[in-house]
Amino acid sequence: MADQGNCVRVTRLAKKREAEAMVQYLQQPNKKRVVLAEIQNQIKPKTKQITTKRKVKRCVNEKDKEFDDPQMCSAYVSDIYGYLHHMEIENKRRPLPDYLEKIQKDVTANMRGVLVDWLVEVAEEYKLLVDTLYLTVSYIDRFLSVNVIPRQRLQLLGVSAMLIAAKYEEISPPNVEDFCYITDNTFTKKEVVKMEADVLQSLKFEMGNPTTKTFVRRFTRVAQEDYKKAGLQLEFLGYYLAELSLLDYSCVKFLPSLVAAAVIFLSRFTLQPKSHPWSLALQSCSGYKAADLKECVLIIHDLQLSKRGSTLAAVRDKYKLHKFKCVSTLSSPLEIPDSFFEHARQ
Repeated sequence: MADQGNCVRVTRLAKKREAEAMVQYLQQPNKKRVVLAEIQNQIKPKTKQITTKRKVKRCVNEKDKEFDDPQMCSAYVSDIYGYLHHMEIENKRRPLPDYLEKIQKDVTANMRGVLVDWLVEVAEEYKLLVDTLYLTVSYIDRFLSVNVIPRQRLQLLGVSAMLIAAKYEEISPPNVEDFCYITDNTFTKKEVVKMEADVLQSLKFEMGNPTTKTFVRRFTRVAQEDYKKAGLQLEFLGYYLAELSLLDYSCVKFLPSLVAAAVIFLSRFTLQPKSHPWSLALQSCSGYKAADLKECVLIIHDLQLSKRGSTLAAVRDKYKLHKFKCVSTLSSPLEIPDSFFEHARQ
């Protein structure tokens, strides 16, 4: 028993000495304790460095504000839009610029405008995507470039083209009966299906192609770089003017990217008429100089001022709504200075 007691005392003594040695070690003057605040201070420089790197990446990536959004594919945006520019100039995706004069015998520019105006209402009625509307008009123009039809079947072509575009773009597209109903059953289901097949065969099933809407969003992001506060007004105004361009046959000859650039030019001029609406950043992004846009800008400007298509009200009524910031009610100066088309603002 005595031996066991001695062993316990030795063990306790050893532990006591270890504890005293640890206390002396921690109390050494050259041994600094690290508190929570100091740990945070050590981390801060790394955080600042990471933030700086991200800012540099944003600047390098063509001033893309949505660099952190993976759905914007910012790492590939230049290649994507380069491909879209190449696609939009392919002959198989382009309508004839003068198909009404060379191909059609019974269809006029005014009839086309009335049809597109009505299709805007149909798209709103069935809550279709704007992309569906743009594709519909593209299909109509391409079909009319190679097929002669009487004016009585123009509406049938319109609903059949929208049926195809809806199937291409929408998750739950309207069915054939819906499009028959919207024409007040002027056309039967069989007629719509037959025209649908004719359109598909005529276009050789080439359904996907870039539209003005494709480029407007990209150009809008670059255009907003010059504004201290990027609001929705510029974006909605661009969409409004782009949809107005669908109404006018004179815009058929322009590439979608050029129309989109003209739309952004006119949108900026409308919001800030005393400032130059075109910048070097926009010129670099779009590939168009201000002079390249003049003809298209003036046409869309006349549409905005109701000098053209004044009787076509669907788009104007649509963008009078508060959800679109009432952009169709915005006034624009009657004249655009010629100097704005001579060069881009530095």
